[in-house]
Amino acid sequence: MAKEVNVTAKGRDVVGSEHARRLRRSGWLPGILNTEGAGTLPIMLNMHDFELTLHQHASESLIMDMAIDGGKAKKVLLKEVQHDPVSGGLLHVDFVEVSMTRKLRVSIPIVLQGEPVGVVQDGGVLDQPLRSVEVECFPGDLVESIPVDVSGLSIGDTIQVRDLVIDATLHVLTPGEITLASVAAPRLEEEVAPAEPAEGEVPAEGEAPAEGEEGKAPKAAAGETVQGGEAESKGRESKGRESKGRDGKGKS
Repeated sequence: MAKEVNVTAKGRDVVGSEHARRLRRSGWLPGILNTEGAGTLPIMLNMHDFELTLHQHASESLIMDMAIDGGKAKKVLLKEVQHDPVSGGLLHVDFVEVSMTRKLRVSIPIVLQGEPVGVVQDGGVLDQPLRSVEVECFPGDLVESIPVDVSGLSIGDTIQVRDLVIDATLHVLTPGEITLASVAAPRLEEEVAPAEPAEGEVPAEGEAPAEGEEGKAPKAAAGETVQGGEAESKGRESKGRESKGRDGKGKS
């Protein structure tokens, strides 16, 4: 059973975002209380005192005894806490009045305890895909968190919602087949081998030529001048034609 939490609040007549900003600047936290018979009641709480209260508890789903303007305390459930997305500071709180004889539905956080053997001995990775479960219970049976021992998990092991060991006064509404904790094998980085040049591809500057290609003369492309032995052969043929021409002139 959760610890008893007492909180004091003041009623307020003015509402709106601008008024809420002025309250926060002056050290007050704006909020509302949804009562059972009087509708919605705008309230404000001391910002510093309420922050200290939250820091003393593992969950924000708390049953509180709230006294407004010095009146008789009411049993209320802290339904929602709005935080600034940048600073994380408190912006607004919502409460709902509860009856101790009527069940309510709340989300209770899961708190993992211990170090899995698969992480300590085999270098596995602990994963917690589910952070809370929804339960139905009487306000007096509400707990702040549900502890789960994961020290016995090896690589490949999982804990599902159906494996939770909790008091019979809490009726779990979250589907039992959902995984709330598991240990996976360590992630290994794959080595990428350098790419082999395609057949016939000229190695980049500074690269060694492929085996068997060293010493080969490059092939001439269409339209390019042929070098080496072919050029010398054409030169000899040209000289032979010139010699025949001179011999013909001498005989005529």
